[in-house]
Amino acid sequence: MSSPSTPPPLAPGTPPAPGTPAPAPPGLAPLSNVEFIALAALLFATVAFAIDAMLPLLGEMGRALSPDDPGRAQLVITVFVFGLGLGTFLAGPISDAFGRKPVILGGIALYMVAATVAALTSSIEMLLLARFVQGLGSAAPRVVTQALVRDLFAGRAMARVMSFTMAVFVLVPAVAPLIGAGIAALFGWRAIFWSFLVFGVVSGLWLLLRQPETLPTARRRPLSARQIGATLAEIASHGRVMLLLLALSCGFAGMFVWLASLPLLFEETYDRAAEFPLWFALIAIASVPASLLNARLVMRLGMQRLIILAMLAQFCAASVMLVLMGLGMAGFVPFMLFMLVQFSTIAMIFGNLNAMALEPLGHVAGTAASVMGGVSTMAAAVIATPIARAFDGTPTSVTLGTLGCAGVALLCILLARRERVNT
Repeated sequence: MSSPSTPPPLAPGTPPAPGTPAPAPPGLAPLSNVEFIALAALLFATVAFAIDAMLPLLGEMGRALSPDDPGRAQLVITVFVFGLGLGTFLAGPISDAFGRKPVILGGIALYMVAATVAALTSSIEMLLLARFVQGLGSAAPRVVTQALVRDLFAGRAMARVMSFTMAVFVLVPAVAPLIGAGIAALFGWRAIFWSFLVFGVVSGLWLLLRQPETLPTARRRPLSARQIGATLAEIASHGRVMLLLLALSCGFAGMFVWLASLPLLFEETYDRAAEFPLWFALIAIASVPASLLNARLVMRLGMQRLIILAMLAQFCAASVMLVLMGLGMAGFVPFMLFMLVQFSTIAMIFGNLNAMALEPLGHVAGTAASVMGGVSTMAAAVIATPIARAFDGTPTSVTLGTLGCAGVALLCILLARRERVNT
């Protein structure tokens, strides 16, 4: 695997080539592969922890702040996602102009301030506003970290690093519901927001003290509407990138459907609400080997083949689940196996798709990561909302949603593959 180490000094006035890391400041040595991957995984996990840790607490939160309509607490997830989508559009271009570290640290600071407001408020409206702002801030570690990885790696090497990162990253959402339930049991549901504060302190200090800036001044691009417009036009001109973006949107949509529906499925369909955090953690941890397998295979088979295999696995698993439902055999065990396939293939899909889409856009990695992250997040929310709202007490909506999203994404990947061959 390529190492994010400092290259030999360049001649004076020579800008580093895309994919070349910036020299480390005096006294700040480049990170080892292991530490870099762990840090990137923690930064990526900012969003996952802010969503998944709250899943077991939505009912209690709604009863406390909106007793007349406890269901309004579900909006803490939706408004967070919309804030995340908006922030994603902004964070990348800003990081292309001012560097990766300042933008990530600024986003973490905003995330922490919003968490403090959420912990102290007694109003559901203020809580929702704080969650929107928290989503806005969390966009920076989510999207700019992708650009940071792209600054240091390219192609299959980037996909391999993303695979290792996903293997570590998946452990956070795996245990997040369990952590959230435990914190609420010990200190009350408000304490979950103080845990976000602790999370931000740890990730922010680690980045500040250990990671060198990866975007040299010579490679920064002025922050202007004209420049951003030109970059957006360049991205839109890549037909293959746009197909990969649609595939990414469908992939995220399928994941959002699962996250929105799982608490209801465990409570209403399978009568296992109290066990939800434990089963969620078990399935997520069981999916870690898929990330490690992806890291081993991506250098041999390539990103595209692995994505196709993962999408086919999702499509086939959903098809089998539909048959079992028709036969009246879709019990808890088949559903958990279906869930395991879904979560195991996530690592093969998102890391590889992001790497493929960013590959021709290394010179505008920040803005490109922002566009892909923002569009895919917002589009996924639009696609997932009606599917999740169609929940009828059975796994039907989740199964059909997975089937449709995986099918469209697979078609996009095959078209993108054909376009690359033709060009």
